[in-house]
Amino acid sequence: MQQRPYKRIAVKIGSNVLTRSDRTLDITRMSSLVDQIATLYKSGIEVIMITSGAVASGRGELKDISRKVLDPVSARQLFSAVGQAKLINRYYEFFREHEIPCGQILTTKENFSTRLHYLTQKHCMEVMLENGVIPVVNENDTVSVTELMFTDNDELSGLIASMMSADALVILSNIDGVYDGDPCDGKSKVISDIYPEAKIDSDTFIQSSKSSCGRGGMGTKYRISQKVADEGIAVIIANGKRDNILIDVTGPDRKAPFTLFHPNEHPTSSVKKWIAH
Repeated sequence: MQQRPYKRIAVKIGSNVLTRSDRTLDITRMSSLVDQIATLYKSGIEVIMITSGAVASGRGELKDISRKVLDPVSARQLFSAVGQAKLINRYYEFFREHEIPCGQILTTKENFSTRLHYLTQKHCMEVMLENGVIPVVNENDTVSVTELMFTDNDELSGLIASMMSADALVILSNIDGVYDGDPCDGKSKVISDIYPEAKIDSDTFIQSSKSSCGRGGMGTKYRISQKVADEGIAVIIANGKRDNILIDVTGPDRKAPFTLFHPNEHPTSSVKKWIAH
């Protein structure tokens, strides 16, 4: 199967890709992903990163502080405040090895609720891309709590891809894509292609409960992917722990399993259309 060339992509890197079993940051994986993004960048593709990992980064830095003595909101704010600085510094150093500049964008759900905030952050990222700077986007966990939070970074990545008129959104998780059954069942297979006209009852094979195989959050990924694809943006769900996965999923040949949500050729109205008028 030949994929159309992408000129601008958004890449969402999930926390389950960037964290180790002890819930601390996986520096080796970060470095590998940056190497892949650098390859895409140097091939002429504009890349916008939406990354998790701030809380894990902060947790690793503050090992002597037990979460048991903090309530969930305080723990999230503390670890993210410390971790965000460490996380962006890691990305900065990794990209600098490739002589590629990157810049940090911290956002909240409120920034998508008003026209001014929406257009301001859109302009910032456009300026960065025009000048060869890779935007590294993350939710500002220090101030985003309870009802102010995105559902997760899958939701944020969908909004960013739409706002920036990306050709494709790549969602990296710790699972190969959308399965036609339980991923833990050896008989289940990855659904390679999902088309706009396909009538798939996702409730039959996607559950809201989490599992050790990484099904947690797949329901959200599926819904977000459908919405983004309806706006004319291709969406790819792939395993971020596979070597060279970004090179594989954006290339002409399928060397690794993944699920591709084909873009609607007749896009529906999107947030970027109504907010800009």
